[in-house]
Amino acid sequence: MDTEFYRMKRLPPYVIAEVNGMRQAARAAGEDIIDLGMGNPDQPPPQHVIDKLVEVALKPSAHGYSQSKGIPGLRKAQADYYGRRFGVELDPETEVVVTMGSKEGLASLANAITAPGDVVLAPNPSYPIHTFGFIIAGATIRAVPTTPDEDYWRALDNAMAFTVPRPSVLVVNYPGNPTAEVVDLAFYERLVVWAKENKVMILSDLAYSELYFDGNPTPSIMQVLGAKDVAVEFTSMSKTYSMAGWRMGFAVGNKRMIAAMTRVKSYLDYGAFTPIQAAACAALNGPQDIVESNRALYQKRRDVMVEAFGRAGWRIPSPKASMFAWAPLPPALADMGSLEFSKRLLTEAKVAVAPGVGYGEEGEGFVRIAMVENEQRLRQAARNVKRWFATLGIDTKAA
Repeated sequence: MDTEFYRMKRLPPYVIAEVNGMRQAARAAGEDIIDLGMGNPDQPPPQHVIDKLVEVALKPSAHGYSQSKGIPGLRKAQADYYGRRFGVELDPETEVVVTMGSKEGLASLANAITAPGDVVLAPNPSYPIHTFGFIIAGATIRAVPTTPDEDYWRALDNAMAFTVPRPSVLVVNYPGNPTAEVVDLAFYERLVVWAKENKVMILSDLAYSELYFDGNPTPSIMQVLGAKDVAVEFTSMSKTYSMAGWRMGFAVGNKRMIAAMTRVKSYLDYGAFTPIQAAACAALNGPQDIVESNRALYQKRRDVMVEAFGRAGWRIPSPKASMFAWAPLPPALADMGSLEFSKRLLTEAKVAVAPGVGYGEEGEGFVRIAMVENEQRLRQAARNVKRWFATLGIDTKAA
């Protein structure tokens, strides 16, 4: 008798979990580990959002089942956000659904719109749910690049020409996790035209929409005329409002896909706790100071990290958006591979990062650095790295 379940056979060991386990063990042993591995915000939500959560939670009527697709006020608040931020009109009843974070939303939509054997185009490297949400649903993944250059478009065309059955879904993620890459509106305009010509549905993960730097706002695919015909877009409150543990996100766009996702969700959950949804309304409808302050916070951390690590001998490209840096391994240590490098960085420099290979084979040679520690700790991490490099005989001045 085969003792391994079907879907478990399709899920490889989670490489990043290996480093996470080492980090937890080191901390349990009393070691001071600077954790730049997980994208876990270190700031609290705004006080008025917490106050609303408490206010509604104190009501006896607030503790029953909620609405799987989200309470009406929250769906309207998200539609209003798209209107303010992108100039996009959304129908809260048919074009917006509340999700328990963008991760759950992507998985629910994958189950709603794909069948075993369907082919999905997904970026490599990518955040794991972009591929494994569909793998769990029984689909097959064909990888495409992440960098939005002409090679990207050639890869899409080749996938349509040489894949059987023809791909039916394309996942895009900008600002990218883990790569922090960004695109302009012209990219989305070209993508919508391509999707219509090839009869492909687009799923856009815009979880880092508000963490853009240097005054360059990130666009939404929904700004493109006709995007709703082929696209659904996911956003999250986790990073924008420092509400990661609250599990609040949204899917908006194509009515047919939103309806399918809403129906699947109705079988799986009753929606997030009503007080959390009410507090999310307060976040979207209330003062937006935290959005700007978080953006400034992560931009400052980016600048400190790039400068401090550069002086330590590890040159890191400056990300244009997100809370991550996608860092190539130092040339002198590139032969280690990202997993071994991450392990040794943890044990010998007391700095935790995420190995790039955990995001797909194209992530090999990189690590993802999350800017979730304060500036002092980032500088301390750089000093630790410099000392480790010195023990290896690496000339940090020449690096």
